[in-house]
Amino acid sequence: MRYLREIVRYGYAPFMMLGLTGAAYWVVSELVVAQGHTWAYMLIAPLLGVAYLTAFAAERIAPFFDEWNDHAAHGDTPANILHVIAYEASATNGVLLIPVICWLFPYQGLWPTEWPMWAQVLIAFLVADFAFMAMHYLSHRFPTLWRLHSVHHGVGRLYGLNGVIRHPLHQALDMVIGNMPLVIIGMPVPVAVVLGFLISVTLIVQHSNVDARLGPLAPHLSIGRIHHMHHVNWGTEGDCNFGLLLTVWDKMLGTFVPEPSRPITAKDMGVDELPNFPKSFVEQLILPFIYKPGAGEPERYKKQPQSQTPAQEARRILDAAE
Repeated sequence: MRYLREIVRYGYAPFMMLGLTGAAYWVVSELVVAQGHTWAYMLIAPLLGVAYLTAFAAERIAPFFDEWNDHAAHGDTPANILHVIAYEASATNGVLLIPVICWLFPYQGLWPTEWPMWAQVLIAFLVADFAFMAMHYLSHRFPTLWRLHSVHHGVGRLYGLNGVIRHPLHQALDMVIGNMPLVIIGMPVPVAVVLGFLISVTLIVQHSNVDARLGPLAPHLSIGRIHHMHHVNWGTEGDCNFGLLLTVWDKMLGTFVPEPSRPITAKDMGVDELPNFPKSFVEQLILPFIYKPGAGEPERYKKQPQSQTPAQEARRILDAAE
């Protein structure tokens, strides 16, 4: 078992990021682009299923925290499954709308269609990685955006299913900011499909409860402990490490934090002023419309009176300083 655990720790991220993405790339580039079999797009769905199954298996073999594997105790799996369905359906609809968007914005000459497809996917992912990071950063700075983004941060654990948890409105903003510019300048549908798959797999890996070992790449990828630091419920200490995958943008922005100020435990995830974050999918959709950042937990979710949270105290100090 010890050897299997080490294999998973070192092999999980490469298999997901390179192996499965490589398989998706082959399906699109060879079967769809080269041979014209558009039906092959349907093979992306089972590949995504393999990604989720791999995450679940790896989480059992080499977890960060055993407590995060107790699905019954957390009671969030049904809502997370609905989030996955909503996220992937929205992403699929976005791809289907690409021909319409290209018709409305006929700037096709700007996209480097003469480049090899792998280069097009690479440049698309780099642009999307930066755009998603920027949107992520702004979502922690502006209360209106934070209300929507808090649906993602309210989770009490990180595991494979909750990487794609998004409020639908926030996901729409993510897609407009992250993907729309690429589509407007002519990103082809095949590139968009591989990009969408790569983003989904990245989110799965980033949030997996897998003690992945990344070697010399660890400081450069927002995976594992670096992303845990972003999800801590320690007031404003989690306002760091915003990258989708790469940490270079955070280093440029001055928001990169490689080590936490104290050891992170299994109970340190979430939003500190939402200790009773709702488990219901519907309630999570309602949350942004009744939650006021800095005002404490909405009465709707309170189980008992709450004292002032670290987030409220931090905001009070900042307001006083201004």
